[in-house]
Order: sequence, then structure tokens, then C-alpha cells
Amino acid sequence: MFPTRRGTLSTWPFHPPSLDVWRIAANLVWTRWEAFLNAPRDARARAFAAYLAALDAEAAAAAEIAGLPTVRA
Repeated sequence: MFPTRRGTLSTWPFHPPSLDVWRIAANLVWTRWEAFLNAPRDARARAFAAYLAALDAEAAAAAEIAGLPTVRA
């Protein structure tokens, strides 16, 4: 969870599904990065391409969240 002045994102008055999509995508970025770091030399190009694809998915999910209306305290 991300801390905010009023608690965490899970304490928002609403919990948009796009937040869950972003969280999953962000976790996948880290998983793919670890896979790239541990990939054998002959698989590094494919592993890096998979990492870049995960970054694109995370960016798309973040853009979806950025378009949500904000909640005023």
C-alpha cells in the first residue's frame, strides 16, 4: 500500500479496479526484471523484451489511473 496523509489507498472511499490492474502490472515489472538479471546469456534479449512489455503495461495502467477523478478530503 502507498501511504497518504489520510492512511493508505485501501482506505479511499472507492477502490477502482484500475488500481488493482496497476498493482499487478507493477509487480510483473519487478518479476520480469529479476528474470532478465538471472537469464542465461542466450535468453537475455527475450527476457529484456518481456521486461519492456511489462513496463508498457504498467505505464498503460498508470495512465488509466491518472485519468480517474481525484477525491477531495
